[in-house]
Amino acid sequence: MVVFLPAVSPLDPPSSVAWQFSFVAGKLLLPEADLGVFRPQALGELPLHVMQAHYLGRLDGVDCWTVSLEAIPSGWRAVSLRSAMQEMSAELMSLAVRAAQIIEWDRAHRYCGVCGTPTVLVPAERCRSCPTCKHPVYPRLSPAMMALVWRGKELLLARSPGFTPGVYSALAGFVEAGESLEECVYREVAEEVGVRVNNLRYYGSQSWPFPHSLMVAYTAEWQEGEIVPQAGEIEDAQWFSIDALPNIPPRFSIAGHLIRDTVTAMREGA
Repeated sequence: MVVFLPAVSPLDPPSSVAWQFSFVAGKLLLPEADLGVFRPQALGELPLHVMQAHYLGRLDGVDCWTVSLEAIPSGWRAVSLRSAMQEMSAELMSLAVRAAQIIEWDRAHRYCGVCGTPTVLVPAERCRSCPTCKHPVYPRLSPAMMALVWRGKELLLARSPGFTPGVYSALAGFVEAGESLEECVYREVAEEVGVRVNNLRYYGSQSWPFPHSLMVAYTAEWQEGEIVPQAGEIEDAQWFSIDALPNIPPRFSIAGHLIRDTVTAMREGA
């Protein structure tokens, strides 16, 4: 079993090699050689001009870092995080997600949002703090619900204008202030497709770094109403038989797991 031990400060002694998740302008660096295989690097192996570095912890005894770079070094290429995640193991994907969110948090909070003073890193804590007004800023998480609505042997799937052409997925939306996850499901489903649901069942969650979401997935049974796509938000929404689904998200996302696992359960009568 692969074990990850999270930490803010480097552990002693350091490992001889390290996983280094390097980002340039929001894109992850992968080596050009070895068909882009991502592997631990010997300490000091990469001639990188680091703007900021953050320790993540240890994966099976190997130190893990995330760094922000000024430019792409020779022998490396920058790829979108979404593309890189599809090629990684579950353990490395989880670390890449963590790394990306920490780099984005550090980039977005260099100045205090209260008084404008440059912030500083707090030792031994994942926090930036204002030295003037003492306002602390921790990595932000934005909870969002995902709901896969079912009716008999059908699933309600939809697509937004920004989706890959032809791909449909479960409904999703951010939780509003003062709202529970369950209330968010009811509201978002009604807003996005105009139907009412009940019989909510929790499926699972996934950290999603676009830019700092926590996706919480449910299945929900259709109760009443006809599909009315929300203008500007939903390009198309339809009922699909579980035996005739459109293209759906890959398994690296929780949406891909949710839809496939629900289809399997429905076929088994669960």
